[in-house]
Amino acid sequence: MESQLGLIEQSFDLRYSGGVREALNELPDSFTITDPCISGHPIVFASNGFLKIFGYSKDEVIGRNGRMFQGPKTNRRSVMEIREAIREERAIQTNLLNYRKDGTPFWMLFHMCPVFGKEDGRVIHFVGVQVPIPRRPRRSRSTVVGNTGNLCENGARFREGMFRCCRREVCLDTVMELGCGSALDSVSSPDDREIEINEPCETSELEKRKANAAVSNVLSVLTHHSELTGKLVCGKRCCLSGTGLLGSSLNISLGRIKQSFVLSDPHLPDMPIVYASDTFLELTGYARHEVLGHNSRFLSGLDTDPATQFQIKECIRTEQPCTVRILNYRKDKTPFWNLLHISPVRNASGKVAYFVGVQIDDSCKNQEEHGLSPQRRQLSVVGAVKVAVRSLSIGASTS
Repeated sequence: MESQLGLIEQSFDLRYSGGVREALNELPDSFTITDPCISGHPIVFASNGFLKIFGYSKDEVIGRNGRMFQGPKTNRRSVMEIREAIREERAIQTNLLNYRKDGTPFWMLFHMCPVFGKEDGRVIHFVGVQVPIPRRPRRSRSTVVGNTGNLCENGARFREGMFRCCRREVCLDTVMELGCGSALDSVSSPDDREIEINEPCETSELEKRKANAAVSNVLSVLTHHSELTGKLVCGKRCCLSGTGLLGSSLNISLGRIKQSFVLSDPHLPDMPIVYASDTFLELTGYARHEVLGHNSRFLSGLDTDPATQFQIKECIRTEQPCTVRILNYRKDKTPFWNLLHISPVRNASGKVAYFVGVQIDDSCKNQEEHGLSPQRRQLSVVGAVKVAVRSLSIGASTS
């Protein structure tokens, strides 16, 4: 635990100047800062506004994962979307039901964005802003006050007019203000309140603006204090070369696979390679910086069969695996027959995140390796890549 706390302190001390915590605490907003490079993706900073809303002390929060604020009614789909945003190192804004320390649930607008290191484009931190969503009564306050007597007499009408809210405790306070506390038990049963808290809330433009402004303020403080140490950070990735295209965790996992393969991102323009194994570099003669960020068609040449290239495009378009034998060229222009297997790699929510291409030099005399046929070797690589991607997707979580 002591070593974990030491890493958490270093997460700030090595990147920002000494006054960063004090400057962040001067901001009135509710937010946390997490470090995805530390095991468990813990919270390394929690604002005073955050601690006040959730009812925790700083010592109870620092070092913990954001899932501690989730509960039985937290939407699993929303949590999965947040995990996917973490894996893809992008911003997300979503409504989320969280729980205070005393167990009371409340709806909030959660806005998360990555913080990038300017020198290498690596994700340093994630900033998560929480904006509570107040109740949205269907009737105006004046209408309810004007009909207080009727509402207290008719529990069904009162429930319809007042209890369409997002926060149960706010709803109860409103009842007391209207002088109908004595009628509370008759108009709102526990089942009714459970239905109300389960209903998703609509976020107003004001709350979205608050979240955006809070993120901007936090990034401004972090940027300023990183300038004082010379280790600059920014809200947008400033470097797209090298391994900065993938998170460090995924790079480490993929590096354990000792076969020739590349990973391409179909969501980026021209579907560039975002990972290339060492064995692939040995097979083709290219350096890593000459491969990353480029479409794999650079391996094709004058005698590459266009029909085979079209077959590859079709398998990508239909998101289906395929195996082809294609004539490719190394960096020194020497040709080789590439037994190429391509397969989609889906994330934990079932969407295609990458395509993996596994290469075997079909010109080699001995295709057997450790008793495995080329096809079995390729399928084992595909399986290992899928496990790495899905494990990262499931393991990286915050709220």
